[in-house]
Order: sequence, then structure tokens, then C-alpha cells
Amino acid sequence: MALGSTVHVFDVRLADADRAVYETLSLRLARHPSESAEFLVVRLLACCLEWCEGLAFSKGGLSDPDEPALTVRDLTGVLRGWIEVGTPDAARLHKAAKASPRVRVYPHREVEPWLGRVAGERIHRGTDLAIRVLYRELIAALAARLERRMEFDLSVAEGTLYVSLGDETLCGGWQDRALPGG
Repeated sequence: MALGSTVHVFDVRLADADRAVYETLSLRLARHPSESAEFLVVRLLACCLEWCEGLAFSKGGLSDPDEPALTVRDLTGVLRGWIEVGTPDAARLHKAAKASPRVRVYPHREVEPWLGRVAGERIHRGTDLAIRVLYRELIAALAARLERRMEFDLSVAEGTLYVSLGDETLCGGWQDRALPGG
């Protein structure tokens, strides 16, 4: 018998001073049995850091290999942003760059081996691809506190994330990277 997904509900008060985005988000993320806590946390943070009008989780979730984790569509339904979570192969990055004018990747594990695998591969507009590597310590700390229902404040200022969970505040940032040779 196959295990089903576990639904996590996150109520996030987002204050992103870097982008002037101030929203209260109620997010329901289904965690596939094969998905690690770290992957779920990166998906959640990617959603918050990319929040804008037209942002949506893909319909197929992890089970649909043709869809990214998140998409941004304009009011006419045209794809404006393709946001991957994980370490997609070069063919997937090539497809993403052809389908969308903006592609960003949020790796969920060590980035250097993945960058080595995609280096030198044919990727359409590879120099335009944005890679945002979230600090491992923040991901691990949030994953260790992961519950099925969570409420927290997420503040972003000058490239630093502050996650306030009750009386505790976790902080970390990210490093923006590019494909080797880009």
C-alpha cells in the first residue's frame, strides 16, 4: 500500500523589505512521502521569497516531472516565471529557459556537485538563469522544528531572512550563484 502525502499548513506573516512585499499568507503544502523535510522547507521559503501576483504551486506537485515547483503567470495566463526547487538536470533547465523569460532555482542540498554536473551542458539562455542558495543552517534549523501546522513571521531585509517562531528567531541568508561559465 502506497503512503499518501502529508499536508502541512503554514500561516506566514511576510515582511520583505527588500522587495516591498508585505502579505499574510496561508499556504497548504502537500509533502510527498519521498520528500525530505529540507526540501519542503526550501519549497516554502522559495514561495515566500518569490511571492507576487500570479505565483502558484504547480498542479502536479512533485509527481509531475513536466512542471516546476512554482510558476508565475500574468493575468492572461502567460508564463512569466519558472521556479525550480531541487537540483534539476541540464535538459530541464534548457526546457525551463525556453518556456519562461525568468528562471530561478532554489537547490535543496549541496550545490557544488550539481553545478559540476550541469557545467558545460547546453542550456538555453544559461547565463540568465538565477540560482539562489539558501544557507544550510537556516534550512536545517527550520526543518528540525517542522510541524504539520505552523505560524510564523518571516522578515527579509538586506538579503537576510528572520524567521520568528514564538520566542525564538532563526536567521540566515542566501548566496546568489550563476551557472559555471555564466
